Amino acid sequence: MRRPVSIPQVLVLLAALAAPATVLHAQGGAPPAAGRAGGGAPNLTAAEPMGPVENLTAYPVPPEGFNVARDNVPHGEVKLVDYESKTLGIRRPLRIYTPPGFSTARRYPVLYLQHGLGNTSTEWVQRARAPIIADNLIADGKMVPMIIVFPSGNATATPADEKQGDRTQASYGQPYHDDLLKEIIPFVEANYPVSTDRANRGIAGMSMGSGQALNIGLTNLDTFDWIAVVAPAPNTRPPAELLTDTAVLNRLKLFWLSVGNRDALYRVGRGVHDLATEKGVTHIWRVDTNAHDTGAMSSNFYHFAQKLFK
Repeated sequence: MRRPVSIPQVLVLLAALAAPATVLHAQGGAPPAAGRAGGGAPNLTAAEPMGPVENLTAYPVPPEGFNVARDNVPHGEVKLVDYESKTLGIRRPLRIYTPPGFSTARRYPVLYLQHGLGNTSTEWVQRARAPIIADNLIADGKMVPMIIVFPSGNATATPADEKQGDRTQASYGQPYHDDLLKEIIPFVEANYPVSTDRANRGIAGMSMGSGQALNIGLTNLDTFDWIAVVAPAPNTRPPAELLTDTAVLNRLKLFWLSVGNRDALYRVGRGVHDLATEKGVTHIWRVDTNAHDTGAMSSNFYHFAQKLFK
């Protein structure tokens, strides 16, 4: 292992995604605010609900304190590493969560978790507090211990400059897709005790990262058996290009689609859900009252993490 350490209107909205939060220790600090907007930047909150809440009886609002670090449970660890990307010709940063009781004597399933536009891999680690939620769920026996990889979804990011505001296709489009498949996954499998079959590999994301998870996951079903997305953004390819073979798609162990009904980009996730329903693609569709925000990330991670690798 390396060292620790309308379309124009939609694009304007997407470009308004905010800068990341102040750095918090992965296992401490107070929970962050639900919103993603920082400074004076506008956020992606719709003035009125854009649809009804759905499936909240089965997957309700998480319990109080679900994303707060508990002193009486074991904690996992998040390390910043970097790797050499031959595909991109640069060194790249990568954050990796190993669960409580991590041991190289066993094999773990692995989840690749993509961040949103205008953020870095710290968005899931520090804003959405995924490591803390995972620690609590594992302690409660509700989640399979797993390794979680938080890549930089910006293909031009380096360890010295994660380029939070880089919003070009060259950054988050095909170059990143190639880097994940050809560099990140092989690096993780060479340096961590992870299972290397599709049944033990998942991909998920938020916003731009959900678009990446859908674009990559649904076109590489021999690689991923678990796909979960929160508030997908307009970088998502047209659903008709992704949902092409119902029989193959229905071999997925999990296909989780979620969005808040106050999310200004609600229509993107809704479009995937509607076509999946029309084509008979088995999936879980959850709509809560969040906007395009950290609340949607944390609450959906709480639920889909409990379903992974079971």
